[in-house]
Formats: sequence, structure tokens, C-alpha cells
Amino acid sequence: MSAVIEPPVETIDKHLEELDTVTIRFAGDSGDGMQLTGTQFTNTSAIMGNDISTLPDFPAEIRAPAGSLPGVSGFQLNFSNHDIRTPGDQPNVLVAMNPAALKVNLPDLEEGGIACINCRSQRSIATP
Repeated sequence: MSAVIEPPVETIDKHLEELDTVTIRFAGDSGDGMQLTGTQFTNTSAIMGNDISTLPDFPAEIRAPAGSLPGVSGFQLNFSNHDIRTPGDQPNVLVAMNPAALKVNLPDLEEGGIACINCRSQRSIATP
């Protein structure tokens, strides 16, 4: 018989802040699943009883090369525990799946906002 001894789990003090309204923008290349991700997040937020407004952002080019700035796709949603009527002006949170999505959307992120970046993206920004 053997026993598994696990090391003690270190507790981390987390700063939790309750916000009235949150705007999130998911951004990546066309085909990265940003519309699907945004829709799933929207559905989950609705199930939790939040009010939601969404803004899908499709790229201007039909088949833009991966990593190109015009090929960035996005999905922005604003959710709250009270009535809202717009998808939000500036995102509080930006989820960028590649460098092109970060470059296109970072200027819109509110000052002090949160950026979640896919650091393992193998794509670089395509140059014309």
C-alpha cells in the first residue's frame, strides 16, 4: 500500500473588485473562432442572469492572410446585472490571440484595462 503526500498548497491573496458593467473584446485572425468564443461567453453570461449587448466584427477582406492586420476578426460584448443598450465603447478586457489582433485592438483598451495575450502564438504580423 502506498500513500500520496502532496505538498501544502500556497494561498494567494486575490484582489476582487465587483464591477457594474464589463466590456470584453475577443480578437484573432478570421477563422480563429472569435465569433464562436464570443457567442459561448454571451450564452454563459445570459444563463447567469446578466443583460448583454454584442458587436461582432468581421474582417473587411474575404480571405485575408493569417496574421495580416485587415484580417483581424473580433467579437465585443458588454454585460451587466442591469439594463444596457450598447456593446460598450472601450473594452475593459482584451483577449488577443495573435500579434496582429493585439496591434489592431490595443489602442482601444481602456487605460488600466486587462489584456490577455496568447504568448505562444507562432504567427507574426504579415507584411504586404
